[in-house]
Amino acid sequence: MDNIYTSIDNKRIKNIKKLYTKKYRDMYNEFIVEGEHLINEAYKKGILKCLIKEDTTLKLDVETIQVQNNVMRYLSELDTPPKMLGICTKLKEQEIKGKVLILDGIQDPGNLGTIIRSSVAFNIDTIILSEDTVDLYNPKVIRATQGMLFNINIIKRDIKSTIEKLIKDNYKIYGTKVNDGKNLKTIEKSKKFAIIMGNEGKGVKSDILDMCDEYIYINMNPLCESLNVAVATSIILYEFDSR
Repeated sequence: MDNIYTSIDNKRIKNIKKLYTKKYRDMYNEFIVEGEHLINEAYKKGILKCLIKEDTTLKLDVETIQVQNNVMRYLSELDTPPKMLGICTKLKEQEIKGKVLILDGIQDPGNLGTIIRSSVAFNIDTIILSEDTVDLYNPKVIRATQGMLFNINIIKRDIKSTIEKLIKDNYKIYGTKVNDGKNLKTIEKSKKFAIIMGNEGKGVKSDILDMCDEYIYINMNPLCESLNVAVATSIILYEFDSR
């Protein structure tokens, strides 16, 4: 263990704190995870660079620094700070493969995190985030994934050009649409597919919908006008899961 940090005015501590801001996450290609579970998941993935801990017995083969409670409270975003934080290198993007989920303008961090968890649960291979989707490394997204972001290929791309490439690669493109869509229960599901889910308030953009092969909707009680996008995505992915 290198040092015990006792002051929040320490330059390194202040630089670590900056990683809660997207600008600095992008600048340093790093992000923060909070708590032992996420730290262990990041360590297993091989992206944990530094362990910051208060007073714990956890020992990992990475740089480790100890901090006092006041420093941990300063660094943590949680109401009840954990006993440890981790600094991680951002995940490497892989090629698009297998079953694909495309997210068009998802804004709520909790929704994105839940969608990532459901995507792993129901065997999606690649998630494509539009350029206007909330940052994958937003701390609220990371917490909501419960570590599942380490178990799936997630990339950020221009949606239109990516769909064009998927079409050339014989993917069937399904868009979600309340009007003029086919009932999810009855639709013929292709083995090679990409499903597009849209923004919480506006849905999938009209020019993106124009690129779809088919539209789908979830049949439900008419008293309920719509579902939360994370809930809707989970239902659709469950129905498309061919296990």
